[in-house]
Amino acid sequence: MKARNVLLPALVTGALIFAGASFAQDTTGQAPPPPQNTMPSAPAPTQTPPPDVTVRSVPPAAPQIATPPPFSQLAGNSKWITEEQAAAYPPLANDFLNASHDGKRVSKTQYEAWVKQIQ
Repeated sequence: MKARNVLLPALVTGALIFAGASFAQDTTGQAPPPPQNTMPSAPAPTQTPPPDVTVRSVPPAAPQIATPPPFSQLAGNSKWITEEQAAAYPPLANDFLNASHDGKRVSKTQYEAWVKQIQ
């Protein structure tokens, strides 16, 4: 294929884009004047200045989380923490599915990894 066959479509496309942009910027036409109001006008209301508004946005304070209890305190004499036992420590209860990896119980290893994650 010859070079001119490749350049011709590119030049035509550029010319069309340029022509469209130049027509869009044409401002020779004037907007029509607004329609005349034939009804008697009411007195204009007095203009009051807008009130001064000050907006101060501050992010909320980070929640304070109590120190996580030891695994043995939550698990009792078991090797696992169940969802019912996790209710004794609300942050674990709220994040139970994450701590248990979508399981029904949390092992000691999973609990220790979860504690490291939240600190």
